[in-house]
Amino acid sequence: MNASSRAFRALSDDTRRSILRLLRDGPLTSGQIAARFESSWPTISRHLAVLRAADLVTTERRGQEIRYELNTTVFQDLIQHLIEWTRPADGAARRARRPVRTRQQES
Repeated sequence: MNASSRAFRALSDDTRRSILRLLRDGPLTSGQIAARFESSWPTISRHLAVLRAADLVTTERRGQEIRYELNTTVFQDLIQHLIEWTRPADGAARRARRPVRTRQQES
């Protein structure tokens, strides 16, 4: 699975998106993140692992704590990826500019 696919898969879950919203205000420890959810610690830990695997968050260990922070460069890459979907491909742009010929016109 490529990096974009991992990121989009990670973003497909409501809980993971909620975790990312929490991290907009700055780094949090895994315990601080888990305390904001009713889910069990193993469930939140799994969500954090998915976010880490998608490079949407970075981690820093401080003693027993692991601090999570948004990896904004990946979000910039995803935005660029989405923008590219809105632009026609070179060939499609050329085809769009050419008049469409019907069979009657070709005869």
